[in-house]
Amino acid sequence: MRKIKSKLNALVNDSHTKWGARFAYTIQALIIYSLVTFSFSTLPNLSKGTLLFLEISRYATVAIFSLEYMVRIWVAENRWKYIFSFYGLVDLVAILPFYLSMTIDLRSFRIIRVLRVFRLIKITKYSKAIKRFKYAFKDVKEELVIFLTATLFLLYISAVGIYYFENAVQPENFTSIFHSLWWAVATLTTVGYGDVYPITTGGKIFTFFVLMIGLGLVAAPAGIIATAMEEAHKAVPDKDINIQSTNTQKELMKRKDKKSN
Repeated sequence: MRKIKSKLNALVNDSHTKWGARFAYTIQALIIYSLVTFSFSTLPNLSKGTLLFLEISRYATVAIFSLEYMVRIWVAENRWKYIFSFYGLVDLVAILPFYLSMTIDLRSFRIIRVLRVFRLIKITKYSKAIKRFKYAFKDVKEELVIFLTATLFLLYISAVGIYYFENAVQPENFTSIFHSLWWAVATLTTVGYGDVYPITTGGKIFTFFVLMIGLGLVAAPAGIIATAMEEAHKAVPDKDINIQSTNTQKELMKRKDKKSN
């Protein structure tokens, strides 16, 4: 039994192993799949066959996520610590509404877990400006990934929230979550075309909080990149821009360490 528990623990918690990585990517793929099918289920005029397929997909993904949740509890050294940890609560919220038959489907919160597998695409070196961008993005890539992930998460949650607030009174504007995404993008980017807007009290209050969070979330990366570009310009002058050796990278790290000290 201990041997089985040890193997399962490595499978679900150690993504550095071959099978652990495969398990992690499989779960993430299922998360994306469940979100896509959930969003499609809000579209109008779907055929019976499509609705049946989406419902089966819902049952299947919930079953897999439930099994994963129980396995994680079983292999955890401190089970209560895992249950009340951030990801433990996220895992619970991802499956609990299904069993409680709640009106609002909180499966959308699974998107938080995509934070585990986001990758940053490296910038190719094409010109002096691009090379400076490369050094700047290296400095702030973690921050940008966090802000990008948070922005995508907020966009989706905003679309889901406004859909449930406004769909009943404005079915032509908030027909589905996909239609609601247009409102979310226009609102969070402060464009505000005014073609789609909430009219219910709940929708207006929800929009207020979305704006308060979204304004800072969307604007913050601009300041981070500007600061990083200024630092990159100082650290990588024109005469050094074509040096691509590892020695140059080490020198840049030394300069940064001196500044920090």
